[in-house]
Amino acid sequence: MKEKPMQLGFVSAILPEYNFEQVIRTASRIGYDCVEIMCWPLGKAERRYAGVTHIDVAGVDDAQAEKIRTLLDETGVSISGLGYYPNPLSPDETESKQACDQIRKIIATCNKLGINQMNTFIGRDWTKSIDANWSRFLETWKPIVELAEEHRVRIGIENCPMFFSDDEWPGGKNLAISPAIWKRMFADLGSNSIGLNYDPSHMIWQQMDAIKPIRDFADRLFHIHAKDVRLDVDRLNEVGILANPNQYHTPKLPGMGDVNWGQFFSALTDTGYNGPVCVEVEDRAYEGSVEGRLASLQQSHTFLRNYIPKMAK
Repeated sequence: MKEKPMQLGFVSAILPEYNFEQVIRTASRIGYDCVEIMCWPLGKAERRYAGVTHIDVAGVDDAQAEKIRTLLDETGVSISGLGYYPNPLSPDETESKQACDQIRKIIATCNKLGINQMNTFIGRDWTKSIDANWSRFLETWKPIVELAEEHRVRIGIENCPMFFSDDEWPGGKNLAISPAIWKRMFADLGSNSIGLNYDPSHMIWQQMDAIKPIRDFADRLFHIHAKDVRLDVDRLNEVGILANPNQYHTPKLPGMGDVNWGQFFSALTDTGYNGPVCVEVEDRAYEGSVEGRLASLQQSHTFLRNYIPKMAK
């Protein structure tokens, strides 16, 4: 049997002006294998890269599902997962409920489209400690994970602390920030349907090993985000690690920051990982225009094909 290779993709949030078909055809034109499709509820979001909707899960009927599958078959591009990154544990009950309801809708839509992956955040009340969030985390997430099990959908939790701006101080808006917490989380939920959507850049700016978790959590690597980060060490030495992280770190395209991609893919291939690796563009140097963002996708594709070669069909 021919071994399934890794797939190179990108996160659709960087093309908010495009509709679903334009996103998929852009991926095909550049040479990507897959796309993580954003599925926010329709409406404006305040955070950068949030609020992007390339599939409205509230409106996917059988006809729409068939149209999506036809386009994917025509282009040879797949959907790596459906993505939505809110704060399901927000202290604002309305915000929390909307987030959880949308996650449930996305899980159901995955099932309808024949996709086995959705990606999100655990969330957090950023004004409270990890332990003070824990009982609410379990109360909120156990039924969501049970629903995912019923639909045979895996949930990939991104390891971003969501602490960048003053309104996320001091704890950030996502619990799933470290290996110690991931272990506790997986043990307490007791399900193989929840794992990681792993992004090495978030380990780098937290002054943590970005490679070791690949080996330690090989069986929980459901999806990968390829994003780089550049640390300003001189600035970090001035403000310290307790400062707002935006004061000393800058997200960059793969190959333009401090992630050692050779070591990263060496570890990833050693584990036998054969899932998607999706470029997540958050590099302000390329964001001034659609043309610049398309160039960032082309550049990232060129760089990462050194590690994920395009396989003949």
